[in-house]
Amino acid sequence: MADEAKGGALEFHPMDQFIVKPLFPEYGQVVSVDGGTGTLSGGQTVNLSADQISKFEAGENVKISLYELGLQTVNAFTITNATLWFALAIVAVVLLLVFGTSRRAIVPTRSQSIAELIYGFVHKMVEDVCGKEGLKYFPYIMTLFMFILVSNFLGLLPMAFTTTSHIAVTAVLAMAVFLAVTILGFVKNGAGFLSLFWVSSAPLALRPILALIEVISYFVRPVSHSIRLAGNMMAGHAVIKVFAGFAAIAAISPLSVLAVTAMYGLEVLVSAIQAYVFTILTCVYLKDALHPHH
Repeated sequence: MADEAKGGALEFHPMDQFIVKPLFPEYGQVVSVDGGTGTLSGGQTVNLSADQISKFEAGENVKISLYELGLQTVNAFTITNATLWFALAIVAVVLLLVFGTSRRAIVPTRSQSIAELIYGFVHKMVEDVCGKEGLKYFPYIMTLFMFILVSNFLGLLPMAFTTTSHIAVTAVLAMAVFLAVTILGFVKNGAGFLSLFWVSSAPLALRPILALIEVISYFVRPVSHSIRLAGNMMAGHAVIKVFAGFAAIAAISPLSVLAVTAMYGLEVLVSAIQAYVFTILTCVYLKDALHPHH
């Protein structure tokens, strides 16, 4: 959380929690030591700490993570901490929406009540923003909302990995929405979809300028859509870790605990709000595809 740096100062690493690491890292065993350098079982040469050298000389097995040495790479098929928390988010959504509502009791259980409240909330949002015509796309929007909401909340658990704090994740979600509504707009309206960029209510002289602005703002949508979610989740978690680091200083540790508690409460709220914002913007973009005329 916070380490003692040289000179007695505190050294913070608030961004370490966002590093994607192999879930099953490979280790190399030290087989020989020459001075401050060790040779691993795979033939790699690494620098060893005094503690590692003393353990080796005492006959203990000294293993070193190859990933931390940069000798193990993360590729497309590596199972990482991100993979684990993606899977947990999917499992949590299935447990709530499938198994939690399987009984369909007249007097609902807690899980059924939560699932029905979320379902009704998102259903009303889609209907209010997009109209009845937008309800056929409700399953996709509901899936988006649940995945983001559950991922955000899981990221608040101690030692968890927040998948939605990575722009690589949110950019894929935003691009999927952008491409889907763009294709849908042309399929439903043909060339008439381009009327989205032509502000017919504006004075004729201003329409070309406004059309250019509308085109630019349209293509910026996936950028703002993705950065908003990732930026908010990353910033909040980083601030919590910074405040938690000050707990190492006894004089201000009570203030640190209060600050962490307040920030944690705020992050719970932000997690829900960001899922809502991402979803309602998706509904707005869908409405533009269904009804592009200004």
